[in-house]
Amino acid sequence: MKLLLDQGLPRAAVRHLAERDIAAEHVGDLGMAMATDAEILEAARRRQAVVVTLDSHFHALLATARAASPSVVRIRIEGLKGEPLAMILQRVLTVAVAELDAGAVVSVTIDRIRVRRLPIGDGGKGDITDSS
Repeated sequence: MKLLLDQGLPRAAVRHLAERDIAAEHVGDLGMAMATDAEILEAARRRQAVVVTLDSHFHALLATARAASPSVVRIRIEGLKGEPLAMILQRVLTVAVAELDAGAVVSVTIDRIRVRRLPIGDGGKGDITDSS
């Protein structure tokens, strides 16, 4: 599984993820610093990557389109540096790798990881929550 980190997330996280054997790229390193959310979603589909973002618009775009991919992880914690972000993403992958492979949106707060399978709008079927 490959992660595609959105603007607003530290580029240093890519290195910290690589140290954990997690493949990741940052949109800024791909010349996509000014790309729209829709363009980033399409790039993630082509790359078979999971988008990692601070932005709630990605979940909304997937819901509106009733899309089954790509998976998106929304980090709802501001000000993270590279190492703490990599630690959080490693935990997310531990909890939800199968769901992310199949198509899911994940919301991460300080004390909770919420996973919802795509497409969104199925009445809540398939929701998984990890509070640890």
